[in-house]
Amino acid sequence: MTVMVERRRVEVLIDEPLLPALVELAQAAGVSRYTLLPALGGAGAYGRWRDDQLSGATGKVMFLAITTRAAADAFVERLEPLLDSHNLMLLSSDVEVVRGPRFG
Repeated sequence: MTVMVERRRVEVLIDEPLLPALVELAQAAGVSRYTLLPALGGAGAYGRWRDDQLSGATGKVMFLAITTRAAADAFVERLEPLLDSHNLMLLSSDVEVVRGPRFG
């Protein structure tokens, strides 16, 4: 039987130029493993947006991490003051993973 372990999934949609600061916050919270996914466009509270591919100034990235609840909570706490000022979209949910030790 496959053993499943509970972990926490945290996703942050962020403007690409802010990514180094986000990674620093993640690492300070104990989140050391993550995946970056390019975001091509979308629509939100401020209307439609699209990555222009020319300057990258409006490019967005989805930061995805699966970690322990404690590390996820610490990361979210560090991000909370930046949510409005940097127009971040933050998602957090419970997940079950195989090979739990690989995820924090």
